[in-house]
Amino acid sequence: MVSAEVFRGEDWYGRDLSGEAFEECTFFDVDLTEAEGEGAEFAGCTFAGVKFNAARFSSSAFTNCTFKRCTFFDTRFEQCKAVGSVFQGCTFTVFEVRGGDWSFAALTGADLRKAVWDGVRMREADLAGARLDEAEVTGCDLSGAQWRGAELTGADLRGSDLSGLDPLTVRGAGAKIDPAQAGVIAAALGYEVG
Repeated sequence: MVSAEVFRGEDWYGRDLSGEAFEECTFFDVDLTEAEGEGAEFAGCTFAGVKFNAARFSSSAFTNCTFKRCTFFDTRFEQCKAVGSVFQGCTFTVFEVRGGDWSFAALTGADLRKAVWDGVRMREADLAGARLDEAEVTGCDLSGAQWRGAELTGADLRGSDLSGLDPLTVRGAGAKIDPAQAGVIAAALGYEVG
């Protein structure tokens, strides 16, 4: 376990972080392009200006971490935890999350257009003002999520828990939903279903 270390401007291109653990470490302008990690753990860490381009993480944990101005291009997280993590001013292009737990994550105002979120637990995640145009957000547990001002135009939301979604506070033209979700949204609008 590496604790309370500061890494500045380091080149970790292609580094294998499998099984490594970091606690309350700070990463400034570190290049993690094509890095990979299975079972890596980051707890209470800060990432500022870090490149996660083409990085692949599986069964890894980024709990209560802060990401500032980080770049996620062609980045994939599979069965990872990002519980309580905060993303500020980050860019997400060809971004994919499959499975895992991102509950209480703050993605306020994040540009997640065309991102893939499949089967992710995102309870009480903050998606207020997020751009999810044409994103795939399928089979996700979004109970208690914050949606105000989110852009969902053309998004695929099928199979996700939308019980906390107020359709009057988001833009969702052309979003795909399933019949059960249609009932939830109709009820949120005050209609009696059935």
